[in-house]
Amino acid sequence: MNTQSYKSLDFELIEQGTYLLTLNRPASLNALNTEIFREFALALDEVADDAEARVLLITGAGEKAFVAGADISEMRDKSAVEGMAFSQTAMTLFRRLEMLPIPVIAVVNGYCLGGGCELAMACDWIIASENAVFGQPEVNLGITPGFGATQRLSRLIGPARAMEMIVSGRHVDANEALTWGLVNHVYPQDRLMDEALSIAGTICQKGPLAVRLSKQAIVRGASLDLDSGCQIESQAFGLCFSSAEQKEGMAAFLEKRKPEFKGA
Repeated sequence: MNTQSYKSLDFELIEQGTYLLTLNRPASLNALNTEIFREFALALDEVADDAEARVLLITGAGEKAFVAGADISEMRDKSAVEGMAFSQTAMTLFRRLEMLPIPVIAVVNGYCLGGGCELAMACDWIIASENAVFGQPEVNLGITPGFGATQRLSRLIGPARAMEMIVSGRHVDANEALTWGLVNHVYPQDRLMDEALSIAGTICQKGPLAVRLSKQAIVRGASLDLDSGCQIESQAFGLCFSSAEQKEGMAAFLEKRKPEFKGA
């Protein structure tokens, strides 16, 4: 359960196994700064320490933005060394998010720009409202992306489209982002969170160890050759057979009933 006190985000266990992290700086369109990075890290600690955690949903407060970017007022006067340190803070945090044992879903409403788009891409997948807008407009500020976009965006949508978005700074609406493979689903704005909770509920009904091992195999295997990746899958598959949930899942299938998973 939540034991921390947060100022720049809301963090709560909203349903059994489902956590919701809401970036809560609507006056600045939830812009990312040092304080929000610090609190975000504490929230990830809480999720990682909860053996019953199943899904993490990440969204932004208000109707205008998921995250409109990093806080320019904080970045403006940084030196080169300070700029690199700020980048590394975000890189480390987003990699932690990417490696979290449970599925992480970005629930994007409104602007998802710069660091916000980079945060969303560090999640396992993105669902968006019809008014969502994605972009990497850093070149308009005379800087490159600094939180992973030059690497993750090309892996998600291909180098040519990533190059177009990054060097032109142009925005992509929800439907184009869906066509390009940046987002998984687009929903009407008033249904977005309900759909997110429905997806989370579906995941929570599955074998928790199997879900965690599946994510681990996908994330670890993405940077490996096929043979090495398949070896990770074989190890995960074999490990499942040491769990009570495998026994329950297969027994339920053969007995034609719904499985009751109680943990690994």
